[in-house]
Amino acid sequence: MRIIAGEWRRRQLRAPAGEATRPTADRTRETLFSMLASRLGSFADLSVVDLFAGSGALGLEALSRGAAHCLFVEQDAAAIRSLRANIASLRAQAQCSVSAGSVMSLGPAKEPHDLILLDPPYGSGAGAVALDRLVRLGWIGPATWVALETASNEEAGVKALEVESERRVGPARITLLRARSDP
Repeated sequence: MRIIAGEWRRRQLRAPAGEATRPTADRTRETLFSMLASRLGSFADLSVVDLFAGSGALGLEALSRGAAHCLFVEQDAAAIRSLRANIASLRAQAQCSVSAGSVMSLGPAKEPHDLILLDPPYGSGAGAVALDRLVRLGWIGPATWVALETASNEEAGVKALEVESERRVGPARITLLRARSDP
Protein backbone atom coordinates (compact mmCIF):
# COMPACT_ATOMS: atom_id res chain seq x y z
CA MET A 1 0.00 0.00 0.00
CA ARG A 2 1.42 3.37 -1.01
CA ILE A 3 0.61 7.06 -1.45
CA ILE A 4 -0.34 7.60 -5.10
CA ALA A 5 0.33 11.29 -5.75
CA GLY A 6 1.50 14.55 -4.26
CA GLU A 7 4.22 15.38 -1.74
CA TRP A 8 4.51 11.82 -0.40
CA ARG A 9 4.08 10.03 -3.73
CA ARG A 10 5.30 6.40 -3.67
CA ARG A 11 5.77 6.40 0.12
CA GLN A 12 4.78 3.06 1.63
CA LEU A 13 2.09 2.80 4.32
CA ARG A 14 1.69 0.16 7.01
CA ALA A 15 -1.55 -1.79 7.04
CA PRO A 16 -2.92 -3.08 10.34
CA ALA A 17 -2.44 -6.76 11.07
CA GLY A 18 -5.46 -9.03 11.21
CA GLU A 19 -8.84 -9.10 9.53
CA ALA A 20 -10.51 -6.23 11.43
CA THR A 21 -9.80 -3.72 8.67
CA ARG A 22 -9.77 -3.92 4.87
CA PRO A 23 -7.36 -1.39 3.33
CA THR A 24 -8.59 0.35 0.20
CA ALA A 25 -6.72 -1.07 -2.79
CA ASP A 26 -4.34 1.30 -4.59
CA ARG A 27 -6.43 1.04 -7.77
CA THR A 28 -9.64 1.94 -5.92
CA ARG A 29 -7.94 4.85 -4.14
CA GLU A 30 -6.52 6.08 -7.45
CA THR A 31 -10.01 6.02 -9.02
CA LEU A 32 -11.52 7.79 -6.00
CA PHE A 33 -8.96 10.60 -6.04
CA SER A 34 -9.26 11.01 -9.79
CA MET A 35 -13.04 11.43 -9.36
CA LEU A 36 -12.49 13.96 -6.56
CA ALA A 37 -9.75 15.90 -8.42
CA SER A 38 -12.02 16.38 -11.43
CA ARG A 39 -14.63 17.99 -9.17
CA LEU A 40 -12.48 19.82 -6.62
CA GLY A 41 -9.70 20.94 -8.94
CA SER A 42 -7.30 21.14 -6.01
CA PHE A 43 -7.05 19.68 -2.53
CA ALA A 44 -5.19 22.77 -1.31
CA ASP A 45 -6.19 23.90 2.18
CA LEU A 46 -9.11 21.46 2.52
CA SER A 47 -10.37 20.27 5.89
CA VAL A 48 -10.71 16.49 5.58
CA VAL A 49 -12.26 13.80 7.78
CA ASP A 50 -11.28 10.13 7.28
CA LEU A 51 -13.91 7.93 8.98
CA PHE A 52 -13.36 4.21 9.56
CA ALA A 53 -9.78 5.32 8.86
CA GLY A 54 -7.90 2.05 9.26
CA SER A 55 -4.31 2.75 8.15
CA GLY A 56 -5.25 6.32 7.22
CA ALA A 57 -4.48 5.81 3.53
CA LEU A 58 -7.40 7.94 2.31
CA GLY A 59 -6.76 10.92 4.58
CA LEU A 60 -3.00 10.74 4.08
CA GLU A 61 -3.53 10.71 0.31
CA ALA A 62 -5.60 13.92 0.63
CA LEU A 63 -2.86 15.52 2.78
CA SER A 64 -0.20 14.48 0.27
CA ARG A 65 -2.21 16.30 -2.40
CA GLY A 66 -2.35 19.53 -0.38
CA ALA A 67 -5.17 19.28 2.17
CA ALA A 68 -4.51 21.41 5.25
CA HIS A 69 -5.71 19.05 7.97
CA CYS A 70 -7.27 15.63 8.44
CA LEU A 71 -9.18 14.20 11.37
CA PHE A 72 -8.86 10.39 11.41
CA VAL A 73 -11.54 8.41 13.27
CA GLU A 74 -10.86 4.75 14.03
CA GLN A 75 -11.78 2.40 16.88
CA ASP A 76 -9.68 -0.73 16.20
CA ALA A 77 -6.50 -0.72 18.35
CA ALA A 78 -4.27 -2.41 15.72
CA ALA A 79 -5.48 0.02 13.05
CA ILE A 80 -4.81 2.99 15.33
CA ARG A 81 -1.23 1.78 15.88
CA SER A 82 -0.69 1.52 12.10
CA LEU A 83 -2.35 4.89 11.54
CA ARG A 84 -0.14 6.63 14.11
CA ALA A 85 2.96 4.91 12.65
CA ASN A 86 2.02 6.09 9.14
CA ILE A 87 1.48 9.66 10.33
CA ALA A 88 4.84 9.59 12.13
CA SER A 89 6.72 8.12 9.15
CA LEU A 90 5.42 10.96 6.97
CA ARG A 91 6.14 13.52 9.73
CA ALA A 92 2.55 14.72 9.34
CA GLN A 93 1.64 15.07 13.03
CA ALA A 94 0.96 18.83 12.71
CA GLN A 95 -1.63 18.19 9.98
CA CYS A 96 -3.38 15.29 11.69
CA SER A 97 -5.73 14.60 14.58
CA VAL A 98 -6.66 11.06 15.59
CA SER A 99 -9.90 10.26 17.36
CA ALA A 100 -9.68 6.77 18.86
CA GLY A 101 -13.29 5.72 19.01
CA SER A 102 -16.44 4.99 17.09
CA VAL A 103 -17.66 7.28 14.34
CA MET A 104 -20.99 7.22 16.17
CA SER A 105 -19.40 8.86 19.24
CA LEU A 106 -18.58 12.08 17.37
CA GLY A 107 -20.39 15.12 18.71
CA PRO A 108 -21.58 18.24 16.89
CA ALA A 109 -19.10 19.85 14.49
CA LYS A 110 -17.88 23.40 15.01
CA GLU A 111 -18.28 23.88 11.25
CA PRO A 112 -18.77 21.69 8.18
CA HIS A 113 -15.72 20.06 6.62
CA ASP A 114 -14.71 20.25 2.96
CA LEU A 115 -14.25 16.53 2.33
CA ILE A 116 -15.45 13.47 4.24
CA LEU A 117 -14.01 10.08 3.32
CA LEU A 118 -15.67 6.86 4.52
CA ASP A 119 -14.58 3.27 4.06
CA PRO A 120 -16.79 1.31 6.49
CA PRO A 121 -16.89 -2.50 6.66
CA TYR A 122 -18.59 -3.86 3.54
CA GLY A 123 -22.17 -5.03 3.99
CA SER A 124 -22.59 -3.32 7.36
CA GLY A 125 -24.68 -0.29 6.38
CA ALA A 126 -22.45 1.67 8.79
CA GLY A 127 -21.60 4.33 6.19
CA ALA A 128 -25.22 5.38 5.66
CA VAL A 129 -25.91 5.40 9.41
CA ALA A 130 -22.79 7.51 10.08
CA LEU A 131 -23.58 9.96 7.27
CA ASP A 132 -27.16 10.44 8.47
CA ARG A 133 -25.79 11.30 11.93
CA LEU A 134 -23.05 13.60 10.57
CA VAL A 135 -25.58 15.56 8.51
CA ARG A 136 -27.68 16.13 11.64
CA LEU A 137 -24.61 17.18 13.67
CA GLY A 138 -23.36 19.76 11.14
CA TRP A 139 -20.29 17.92 9.81
CA ILE A 140 -21.67 18.11 6.26
CA GLY A 141 -22.60 21.46 4.73
CA PRO A 142 -23.70 22.62 1.27
CA ALA A 143 -20.11 22.72 -0.03
CA THR A 144 -18.97 19.39 1.49
CA TRP A 145 -17.99 16.51 -0.75
CA VAL A 146 -18.56 13.03 0.67
CA ALA A 147 -16.81 9.94 -0.72
CA LEU A 148 -18.21 6.58 0.40
CA GLU A 149 -16.66 3.22 -0.45
CA THR A 150 -18.96 0.22 -0.17
CA ALA A 151 -19.20 -3.26 -1.65
CA SER A 152 -20.18 -3.09 -5.33
CA ASN A 153 -23.70 -4.40 -4.57
CA GLU A 154 -24.44 -1.84 -1.79
CA GLU A 155 -26.39 1.37 -2.25
CA ALA A 156 -25.37 4.61 -0.51
CA GLY A 157 -28.95 5.64 0.48
CA VAL A 158 -28.82 8.72 2.73
CA LYS A 159 -31.94 10.89 2.49
CA ALA A 160 -30.19 14.20 3.13
CA LEU A 161 -27.53 13.54 0.47
CA GLU A 162 -27.74 13.08 -3.27
CA VAL A 163 -25.47 10.96 -5.42
CA GLU A 164 -23.24 13.06 -7.67
CA SER A 165 -21.31 10.16 -9.17
CA GLU A 166 -20.77 6.43 -8.77
CA ARG A 167 -18.15 4.06 -10.08
CA ARG A 168 -17.50 0.37 -9.56
CA VAL A 169 -13.89 -0.74 -9.18
CA GLY A 170 -13.47 -4.48 -8.70
CA PRO A 171 -15.37 -5.48 -5.54
CA ALA A 172 -15.87 -1.82 -4.51
CA ARG A 173 -18.37 0.90 -5.32
CA ILE A 174 -17.26 4.51 -4.91
CA THR A 175 -20.08 6.99 -4.42
CA LEU A 176 -19.61 10.77 -4.32
CA LEU A 177 -22.39 12.58 -2.48
CA ARG A 178 -23.41 16.18 -1.77
CA ALA A 179 -26.02 17.78 0.45
CA ARG A 180 -29.42 17.92 -1.25
CA SER A 181 -30.29 21.35 -2.56
CA ASP A 182 -34.03 20.68 -2.22
CA PRO A 183 -35.58 20.72 1.27
